[in-house]
Amino acid sequence: MANTMASSALLPSFEGLRAQSSCQKPASSAPTTSASPTHQPLSVVADKRVQKRRQVILTEDVEYLGKSGALLAVKTGYFRNFLYPTGKAKLATPEILKAIRLEEVRKEEERKAVKAEAESVARVLQNAGILTLRRKRGGQGKQIFGSVTSQDIVDIIRANTKQEVDKRDVTVPEVREIGQYSVEIRLHPEVIAQVKINVVGQ
Repeated sequence: MANTMASSALLPSFEGLRAQSSCQKPASSAPTTSASPTHQPLSVVADKRVQKRRQVILTEDVEYLGKSGALLAVKTGYFRNFLYPTGKAKLATPEILKAIRLEEVRKEEERKAVKAEAESVARVLQNAGILTLRRKRGGQGKQIFGSVTSQDIVDIIRANTKQEVDKRDVTVPEVREIGQYSVEIRLHPEVIAQVKINVVGQ
């Protein structure tokens, strides 16, 4: 009986504690109506996936890449992991790049000199006038025996102008009878001379 009364006396104070805790607001609760917007600072992150490129010179032919001696820009990883270990390329150092530029200048001057020489020969040939080539007649008409070959043109040019040309550069039209013809001589990829020949019977 005494134990029951003691338990009953404790109940009101316990319930009061529960009621009090349920009425209090959490200390961490923040108002929802008067909050001002906050601004987060922007941050820029570098993209580490972008790979640098290196200028290299191929030391041998590489399929789908280039010929030996080619100056190329390739990804650093490709050079470090494949081209360099296999001896297919080397770094293009400032000294090597300078040497390449000097070689390009030398080659360009050489190309200009070759073209100038071809132009000089072309002027001589075109100023030589009409070159006469004799062929045996074939019967009573204008027809001739045989034909006119590239070697015939080389010989007649040498005899009349003292100039040497390669018969592989001579284009001769079909010559079957006496008359005048124009022969094309390719002295250079950009220089073509036209030589007039007069085929006469004998």
